[in-house]
Amino acid sequence: GSAPFASLAAKTKNVDCAIVSIVGNDFPKSYLQLLVSKEIDISEVQIEKNGKSFFWSGRYHNNMNKRDTLETQVNVLADFNPKIPKNFNDPDILVLGNLDPKVQLSIVSQFEKKPDFIILDTMNFWMDNALDNLMKIISKVDLICINDEEVIQLSGCSNYNLGIKKILTMGPKYIIMKKGEFGATLYSDESEFFCPTFKIEKVIDPTGAGDSFAGAFAGHLAHSKSYSFSSISDALIYANAVASF
Repeated sequence: GSAPFASLAAKTKNVDCAIVSIVGNDFPKSYLQLLVSKEIDISEVQIEKNGKSFFWSGRYHNNMNKRDTLETQVNVLADFNPKIPKNFNDPDILVLGNLDPKVQLSIVSQFEKKPDFIILDTMNFWMDNALDNLMKIISKVDLICINDEEVIQLSGCSNYNLGIKKILTMGPKYIIMKKGEFGATLYSDESEFFCPTFKIEKVIDPTGAGDSFAGAFAGHLAHSKSYSFSSISDALIYANAVASF
């Protein structure tokens, strides 16, 4: 699994995105260089020389749509103390990557003015191990992005419709429910929009597709500078397309 991060699309002239994260000395330097080559600010990416990067492994079922988590190593993320770059203190969009909710809360607390749109990515591991803080950060975001199994787990409901309605009462204006090979659906109190996937004959490895999904989604919203249901629906289409690669 890749190292989770919090990324910002901000109102600056030269750099449009910054990454705030921590990795171990095992993290390939070529990946960091790739970010620099795309003019992404990585000045607040901490490298822990004596630590290991976050690690996840899982086993996918035959249809590649369901998976079982085999191992989650939090590693250097356990003591991560993020600091927002001074030139990114007024972002349009804040993406809270899939990491400890207490870290996500710390990031949000550093802004004097709430970002225009906050996107939350999380997973079952944090629902199992940090539910109290997870509920706190959920109450502060505009959109939460989780898969269908996590909708049931987080809501405690027996079906998706009831689960979506309950999560919408927790704070977010929007929910994106990802359903693997069956696409993803955007929900609000009044509307829903379904976006199917691009069908291929053989899926090799969907690991990282969710991170690609979140990045493309935020990128399109940052470009459009609109947070209407229609604009978010368009962003969902871009996110599905990029995740398919």
